[in-house]
Amino acid sequence: GVFVTFEDSVADLRRNLLSFGWDVEQWERDGLWAFVDAGPDPDGPTAVVGDYDLGGLLARVEHAVTRIGARRVSLDSMNALFVRFTEHALLRAELFRITRAVKAMGATVVFTGERTEEYGPISRHGLEEFVADNVVILRNLLTDERRRRTIELLKMRGARHQRGEFPFTITSAGLVVIPLSGIELTQTSSTVRITTGNVELDRMSGGGFFRDSIILLSGATGAGKTLMVTQFLHGGATAGERCLLFAFEESRDQLYRNAAAWGIDFPALEAEGRLRVVNAYPHAMAMEDHLVHMREIITEFRPDRVAVDSLSALERVTSVRSFREFVIALTSFLKQQQITGLFTSTTPSLLGGSSVTEKHISTLTDTIILLRYVETHGRMRRAVTVLKMRGSAHDADIREFTIDGTGLHIGEPFHRMAGILAGNLTVLAPEEEENGLDGSAAGS
Repeated sequence: GVFVTFEDSVADLRRNLLSFGWDVEQWERDGLWAFVDAGPDPDGPTAVVGDYDLGGLLARVEHAVTRIGARRVSLDSMNALFVRFTEHALLRAELFRITRAVKAMGATVVFTGERTEEYGPISRHGLEEFVADNVVILRNLLTDERRRRTIELLKMRGARHQRGEFPFTITSAGLVVIPLSGIELTQTSSTVRITTGNVELDRMSGGGFFRDSIILLSGATGAGKTLMVTQFLHGGATAGERCLLFAFEESRDQLYRNAAAWGIDFPALEAEGRLRVVNAYPHAMAMEDHLVHMREIITEFRPDRVAVDSLSALERVTSVRSFREFVIALTSFLKQQQITGLFTSTTPSLLGGSSVTEKHISTLTDTIILLRYVETHGRMRRAVTVLKMRGSAHDADIREFTIDGTGLHIGEPFHRMAGILAGNLTVLAPEEEENGLDGSAAGS
């Protein structure tokens, strides 16, 4: 490749690119990379007026391409030339001559330009209308006081392409694009059952979760979500599976202490390599960076089960669109790897509500388990039900459960009660219960 720079010095570019682990100097020595420094002379004039051409620049570029047999040429950035030269019509003609000549040599040309508005004209000087076969737009949007990068393929001559904006981030490996709409529903569906970590919940779910399912565990604060996650991970580790927990609300020591209170030794499971706990502060990075970081850990650790506790912590630090894109990308990645995923979500109301989650992600999951508080006779009780389970029969009852020093215990269904999920509890007469009006079918 040949890198033609109109702004940055070659020394600065080498140093900046080294931060991505790219040893450009070694590539130069190997004949794989060449710089053409077309920056302004610091001791020369700041602008050129009158007739001129870029014949000298074209000769230097052609020489570099021929010398190393380049197949890629980048011109960065065109905006610098438009600032230096006042005759923009002539400059466009000269740049068209350069790109046409380089293309004739069999090389792909990429040039950059700047925009004045994120959703305004394609570029500041309209160069792409005369030169470009393809147009890629990068945006850096400010939403709710947080930056969000997106990429759009606006134009590609002679080729089909996906339309719309896609999130991307910049990591130590370079630019990472997250093509959400390109995810296809082609993954296979497993019929293998795995334990939920709770014997009674296994029965309620028809024999356990499917191996490649995505489970949403929804409930109010303190309802028992983290305990159910702990049992889910312990059940997998006991069965010899590798388990991974992404915790966005509690510290490692707090998770250890909670698990120990229920007789589960997280440190021992980690020491044996059957469990990994990853703690992250939701505000520490953008959603795209969280996603890339999580995918890297999943790829490296190769778990059989992944739990995210909780999605609500991530919901609070991003927009609706960004959060939904994150969930789509993560759930699709887990399904492609046939990894069981368990996500928790905190409902805004203690005694029920109209939505399982505030961002309406329930349609992206295979199984939904609801945890609810039930207030009766001045006492708070807990309820659990399997609201949805794709591809499997499941218990439709709303059952009471208790928590003690050994974990979570699911008991009998609530009788003579209706409106538990909606938070409008009413006690039914015996004849109403006998007629099947106790509301237990709400979980089917």
